[in-house]
Amino acid sequence: MIQSSPFTEKTLAFLRALARNNDRDWFRAHGEDYEAHVRRPMIAAIERISEEFRRIAPELMADPKKSLYRIWRDTRFSADKRPLKTNIAAVFPHRLGTRHSSAGLYFEISPKWVFAGGGLYMPERADLFKIRQRIADDPIAFRRLATEKRLQEIGGVQGDRLTRVPRGFPADHPAADYLRLKHYLGFREWVPEFATSERFWPELLATFAAVMPLVRYLNDAIEIGRRKP
Repeated sequence: MIQSSPFTEKTLAFLRALARNNDRDWFRAHGEDYEAHVRRPMIAAIERISEEFRRIAPELMADPKKSLYRIWRDTRFSADKRPLKTNIAAVFPHRLGTRHSSAGLYFEISPKWVFAGGGLYMPERADLFKIRQRIADDPIAFRRLATEKRLQEIGGVQGDRLTRVPRGFPADHPAADYLRLKHYLGFREWVPEFATSERFWPELLATFAAVMPLVRYLNDAIEIGRRKP
């Protein structure tokens, strides 16, 4: 049976209002609305995703206590002192990694978009080298993964690129375009109203399934599945 989205028009209305009223007093005055229309629906979504991961990504973790990002921003080292995020987001890392040390999946709902996908954003220098080395050693295998139909349908392997091939790799390497990447991501964006539509679950889960081969490739390259938890 197809389940309806846990998110409603009230979810989007709250996030839009928060973007207009990004201050602590306003948020505290509307805390019950945040719980009812934003946080609890996201927890329900994470719980559903946890069930789906048994089928499409058993090595990933979907746990409301660990996956859900807090709404409060860390402003200690930022010139932007707005106290609150205006999106609701969750991350699903490898069970043997952490939010940012392993490749995983992610999605968020904001007043401007719904974003979902996965991969590895801003990897540590040593891990980035391992990924590039694996691609360089077998460029055909990575190109086959990157050009797989389902991944191509959501935009292929994406990320910021260096202007040149990184030091240590030949400039004319057959996988030069992939070696120049600084992040290895696959993702898709929708309009905000997608979060409340009948298409939400089928397309979100299809996006996750399309990105999982890339997630597994990256985790294997950085040996995340071989590390002790």
